Amino acid sequence: MDVKSATAAERRELAAMLEDLPAAGWDAPTLCTGWRVREVAAHMSMGFRLSMPRMVLELAKSRGGINRMADRRAREDAAAMSTAELVGAIRDNAGHPWKPPVGGTTAALGHDVVHGLDITVALGIDRRVPDERVHPLLENVSVRAAKFFGADLNGIELRADDLDWSFGTGVPVTGSAQDLLLVAFGRKLPPGRLQGQASERYVAA
Repeated sequence: MDVKSATAAERRELAAMLEDLPAAGWDAPTLCTGWRVREVAAHMSMGFRLSMPRMVLELAKSRGGINRMADRRAREDAAAMSTAELVGAIRDNAGHPWKPPVGGTTAALGHDVVHGLDITVALGIDRRVPDERVHPLLENVSVRAAKFFGADLNGIELRADDLDWSFGTGVPVTGSAQDLLLVAFGRKLPPGRLQGQASERYVAA
């Protein structure tokens, strides 16, 4: 798979989804704790809109805390930009070469896929990410990465019921591959999306 082309397609599709979102949807909560749809969209496009020198400056303003910087900028930009501007920032940068500091182009795809699911799953939008975009992200799931994102996979086997994929050993938790990807990225899901004795561990309160 051409990861760059897949990432560009994901961004275009997410922009189209956001463009059709009712006005009230932009203020709906997402799976990213404390962020509405507009904050997630602002965060997704931050790497396109800020130059590297500006990123360094913003990081310094946040005392070197990348999560503090990301949260502050998401909130500031969400307040300053219209929904049309947020959509345009994603759509018009579909082919932008931005990628996270670690993980390369696959991590860039993961960034967009997961944040897109943060929106669609929380809002109950029935969107299935194409399997060819989910596969390389599942292949990168690891205990170390899960721990970084705050996911507790100790004693758990994640087992997809729509793809031939599993991870870990222990009590099985089953669900769609994209839902299990969210679990590996530390998300809590709405009730009813996962099955298994330990599934409640990953359900939002």
